[in-house]
Amino acid sequence: MTALAARPLGYRVHVLDPEAACAAAPVVERVIAAPFDDAQAFAELARGVDVVTLEIEKLGADALQAAEAHAPVRPSPAVLRIVQDRMRQKRWLVEHGFPVGPFREAFDEDSFAAAARTFGGRVFAKSNFGGYDGRGQARLEGAHALHDGWRQVGEAPCVVEEALDLGAELSVLVARGPSGETAVYPAARNHHERQILAWSSLPGDFAPALEREARNLAHSIASALDVTGLLCVEMFHTTDGRLLVNELAPRPHNSYHASSVACVTGQFEQLVRAVCGLPLGATDIVRPAAIVNLLGDLWKEGRTPAFERALALPGVSLTLYGKGEPRSGRKMGHLTALGATPHEARARALEAFLRVQ
Repeated sequence: MTALAARPLGYRVHVLDPEAACAAAPVVERVIAAPFDDAQAFAELARGVDVVTLEIEKLGADALQAAEAHAPVRPSPAVLRIVQDRMRQKRWLVEHGFPVGPFREAFDEDSFAAAARTFGGRVFAKSNFGGYDGRGQARLEGAHALHDGWRQVGEAPCVVEEALDLGAELSVLVARGPSGETAVYPAARNHHERQILAWSSLPGDFAPALEREARNLAHSIASALDVTGLLCVEMFHTTDGRLLVNELAPRPHNSYHASSVACVTGQFEQLVRAVCGLPLGATDIVRPAAIVNLLGDLWKEGRTPAFERALALPGVSLTLYGKGEPRSGRKMGHLTALGATPHEARARALEAFLRVQ
């Protein structure tokens, strides 16, 4: 999707991916098939381009430095170093005065159990490295679940967070250019199931005060990190009125896929503008939109989802990512729906999702 956004702006795209037949392969000039920690391959990639950007955090530090020797890497390896380690990310947020929920660090099973007991056994545990879309994470209820929870996070260092009473989940996407020029998107409203984003609507239709607070918070974090590119700040709004940072993602984000039709400038075009030093595009909402994720479970037992039934709904479109095997919990694509209001767009997207099953 980044490559498709780059082409109308006159750019050619090279990608590095462990799979030669990766999703981007049909729409780019060159694919370098190599692991995400292969420094020699990263250097080869950077020698053939003017700027390097990324869409995943699981990249080797040495590989990024090898690329940086030949072309600007945006966002920088320094940003990745903070963000790709959850424990380091939490410490950075606290040190810089940004609000986060109560958490403890765990390095072994004993400290894991002690951390969980601190919060009454009602916690979320998340592995320090990797682990997204529910993988490498555990939700615990009570002391009896401690052993299984430690196993679910890979029996490795992790962050143990107090489970919060949430009024809403939201995210704010920030774009920053090399000069520090910044553009902030309206907040998106998100809903997760099994720790995987199920749907998102844009705008989130939040109270003006909460919207301002969320956008200001995201802007401040992006500035403090000195990000060049995109930064999505995932947040919790608790039932007692606190706005807390959940996680940071320095890349295009699932919760802003609707920006391609909802906003003047979609997130993929904005990424290209930001890392290539072009003026940033407007982030105004043109029309409300919502997305529903399509997980690999829809293809189980060899069946094909009934996409034609969803596409019969006015204002509904389909995006498939071109991934290979549809595994349970794997994001294979999304449905997008337009509406006169965020609520109408969300309702239409959910109706479309019911039709494909």
